[in-house]
Amino acid sequence: MYSCNDYQVLPLLSLGGKGVISVVSNVAPRQMHELCQKFFDGDIEGSMKEQLRVIELFDALFCEVNPIPVKTAMNLMGKNVGPLHMPLSVMEPGNVETLKTALINYGIL
Repeated sequence: MYSCNDYQVLPLLSLGGKGVISVVSNVAPRQMHELCQKFFDGDIEGSMKEQLRVIELFDALFCEVNPIPVKTAMNLMGKNVGPLHMPLSVMEPGNVETLKTALINYGIL
């Protein structure tokens, strides 16, 4: 069983889940791996802290339809994944600022 909702990674792991299909892992793969690995290693408190620490980034990456925020984040991080294609549109300017702030606060921008 895998979690497909970034907000529920730790709760699902605690119910016997084996991993996550994660939107956040597109921009923070190491951190999402560590969240899961800490749980599997028995460091439940460390996993919980990481789950709580990433909430601001979760919120920012889900503020508009996926993959708009993820692609925007990747471009902000210098990954140059290119523009969005129709029917997707660019993020609202306020949401871009929220995303930038979340990336900075999380330490990946």
